[in-house]
Amino acid sequence: MSEKVKSLQQRYPTLHVMGFQSSSLILSDAVRTCLIQIIMKDYITFPILLSNKNFKEMTDGTCFILCKGFKSSFLYYERDVDLGMIDNAVKELVHHSETSSIVSNMKSSWVKQIEGIKEPPVCASLRNLLLFFPVKPWPNNLGLWIQVSGQPLCALCQRLGCISVDERGNRLFLSDINHHRIIIFDDNGKILDCIGSSPGFEDGEFESVKLMCPAASFYHVVEDCLYFVDSENHAIRRADMERRVVETLYPTCNANKKNNSLLSWIMDKLLMKRDVDRKSESLDSKSFLFPWHLIKALDNDLFIFNRSFETLWIMDLASGVIKEIVRGFPKILERCGPMVLEKSSLLKQIPGDWLQQLVGNNSALGEITCAGLMSSIATFQDHIVVCDTVGQRVLKLSRESGFISSFHFSNLGILGLPYWLASSLERVYDVGDLLSEVHVDHVQCFSLLPGRIDIQLNVDIPEDTELVEPLQEGCVWRQARGAATEVSGAESRVASSEKVGVAQQWYDELDDLAFSTPEIELSAEEGYTSDGNSQEEGVCIDCAINTSPGTSEVVVYAALYLKLKRNPNSRKESMEKKAVRIADILNPQRAETMGKDPCIEFLMKSERDPMGELVFMKPLCVRLKFDCGDHPKAADNSKEIILTDSSIEVNVSL
Repeated sequence: MSEKVKSLQQRYPTLHVMGFQSSSLILSDAVRTCLIQIIMKDYITFPILLSNKNFKEMTDGTCFILCKGFKSSFLYYERDVDLGMIDNAVKELVHHSETSSIVSNMKSSWVKQIEGIKEPPVCASLRNLLLFFPVKPWPNNLGLWIQVSGQPLCALCQRLGCISVDERGNRLFLSDINHHRIIIFDDNGKILDCIGSSPGFEDGEFESVKLMCPAASFYHVVEDCLYFVDSENHAIRRADMERRVVETLYPTCNANKKNNSLLSWIMDKLLMKRDVDRKSESLDSKSFLFPWHLIKALDNDLFIFNRSFETLWIMDLASGVIKEIVRGFPKILERCGPMVLEKSSLLKQIPGDWLQQLVGNNSALGEITCAGLMSSIATFQDHIVVCDTVGQRVLKLSRESGFISSFHFSNLGILGLPYWLASSLERVYDVGDLLSEVHVDHVQCFSLLPGRIDIQLNVDIPEDTELVEPLQEGCVWRQARGAATEVSGAESRVASSEKVGVAQQWYDELDDLAFSTPEIELSAEEGYTSDGNSQEEGVCIDCAINTSPGTSEVVVYAALYLKLKRNPNSRKESMEKKAVRIADILNPQRAETMGKDPCIEFLMKSERDPMGELVFMKPLCVRLKFDCGDHPKAADNSKEIILTDSSIEVNVSL
């Protein structure tokens, strides 16, 4: 049900979609938490209205209701109606809206609407975890299943983290699904690379490519390529590991053949074009919608399943053409049951208590149990690797000893600054203050003379937490605007700064030639590593700017990866207390009047205590404002100016 609604929402941006759930128990903590987990699992971006009243007409199932207006009659559809029929009805509604005078009057040549990527808003704090897998819902204590997706949800349609391996290259490929990226790491947990930077649909290099909920993948040894499912974009994509470039295998679209010139890029940004200009195609039950699982057959075909195993697409790997579509689980089981069974058989080697936590109480898929987990488990060396969605971690089971441990990730700087913190520079300033909706940890104003300003931020992290590893430069983002320009980190340490006065700059360059030696400069460059330095009780971030007369502002973002500090009394501390503390750090403004925090409920579902190993990101946002007067003059009749150097120290507590 949710897949049909989401496909219509993506196809028609002007269509207003909302869900409706009625139950007398809807306000209970358990039901509300279960609903939030369904939103996470199905990646539902439209609002859901809750009602504590039961409607007898709607208790037997879910349905579509299409309305032309609140005063107009509505069209009613059962949940199993063909998608093409609803598509035709929506086309009529959209055509009616586009021809109305009210809408046409709103269209103006000077109005630009920013096209943002919609994401589930209820889980904003959970995305600050290091990994963010969708999670399976579970029945509450009263045995009630929320039916937003149209039917009781069980292990049949689980949507968990996905993983694949490259044995020869000692690499694992983890789909960090709700962070829209694929993390590449080795057997020690060291992060080697990352595919994806932000949600969207755009090909390119690993740092700039855009994905939307990447799922199952497999590594092609001969081609040195990673094939993976881009679920919310309804696409199959290929990552060339040597060239570090991602291309779309299916569907073929104009975006893959677009002009890569600078003018094309500028026009693309100025006109706010969509990330993908897809060919118009009919929307029906045979459309390639929300693929999830991926298996490579021996005859060089790709078997692609949606997560409910109701649709199978068979694709030719060489051409990227879909050769056949199989619908219905019995037919799919008949066609490729042995392959699914082979991938799912690894679950039998996981101890029963761990498997119970992964799949819940419902784990039947006809003859194949737990098939929804087949993309979440893989063999690597002498281990079985599986994604734990409750603890948001990756587990490894030793086949010899049966010991289960988790990967301790390192080299987190490769992940960079999360996309929800970094600003899209080409889309700012047209709708007011850029940072109006961003939580700011520290704001401070300074009145200084123009010139170079060295800034040192001393950040105190929460006292009961510790840094997972020292802050790396890749996790820091700086922006100077107004009458200020930023001096890069390496330049601020070893090179002369940009001068405002030409004569002063000329004299300083002569001084550099006269009093500095190449050996000293070379050693300084070799000694420079990062502008973020770790202290015993916090972090130090350096920044340097050059200012001219006027007002300016410096914005500093940073991603600090933390975990709860270990202490001798940690065992005596309850898991709930730890979960509450993590939730307070992730969301300081969380409301206490709305019942239990969903984040706490989510963290508490683990049968074991993962809080000591749980890595979470604490975002830092600092805004420094400067008001600089005129340059001081060297003499009354002289036109030369005196360049001033200043340094400030800013203390920030999180």
